[in-house]
Amino acid sequence: MKHINFLLIKFVASFFIFWISLDLFFNTTFPVIIAFSLLVTIISYFIGDVVLLPRIGKRNAVVVDFFLTYIIVWVFGAFFLPSILQIAWGSIIAATLVAGSEVFVHSYIVRNIKPVPREKQQNLNQQFAYEFAEEEEPNPDKE
Repeated sequence: MKHINFLLIKFVASFFIFWISLDLFFNTTFPVIIAFSLLVTIISYFIGDVVLLPRIGKRNAVVVDFFLTYIIVWVFGAFFLPSILQIAWGSIIAATLVAGSEVFVHSYIVRNIKPVPREKQQNLNQQFAYEFAEEEEPNPDKE
């Protein structure tokens, strides 16, 4: 239930951010704002909040959310928005506002939603581990 409330809060925040960044400045239609809000909420939640936030921390997750929002608005803006100027400035403004809101969102997640305990994962650096040893008889003619 906490995750549903969190997704609703995140969607409302995304809706207001896209309303400010796209509709207020560039006169975008309401369905496009809803589409961007849903898309950014869902992708940002699963990639930024569920997967990356427990692993890389709040500050780095905010940076990831900035670039994720920027790329989403830039790529999907090519389909929904008529002008390249609208796509460029809309993505910059939206990504900045989303990153600003994610600072508070990540603090809320860390305080109120406990991460699911994961099984201990194997360290990837162990596959490159090797052992140093002396050979017993590397060159018998040496002595």
